[in-house]
Amino acid sequence: QVQLVESGGGLVQAGGSLRLSCVVSGSRFSINVMGWYRQAPGKQRELVANINSGRITNYADSVKGRFTISRDNAGNTVYLQMTSLKPEDTAVYYCKAVGYYSGTYYDYWGRGTQVTVSS
Repeated sequence: QVQLVESGGGLVQAGGSLRLSCVVSGSRFSINVMGWYRQAPGKQRELVANINSGRITNYADSVKGRFTISRDNAGNTVYLQMTSLKPEDTAVYYCKAVGYYSGTYYDYWGRGTQVTVSS
């Protein structure tokens, strides 16, 4: 059974930094893309950043220049370094991993970690 375990959320003042981590375990498939999404109260879940197995990254415009996504050499852990945090970054942050096997992609999600930025 595939599990994604996030950590690193918390409460921080505006302008501060946090680092999120997500570890994938139990996957029998190769993990292609890993990423972070977030969902604020009353809003839809949105992509924050993702990174593929070639370490190519993609960011939402709202976080470019402030957030950095990275992945460990084994490819099973993804990080999100968040700096210059703003109150509008407050949300539940979810980790997502996309596995690939025999022509089919499989989506896996973590349970989320709360990030709260106070003004």
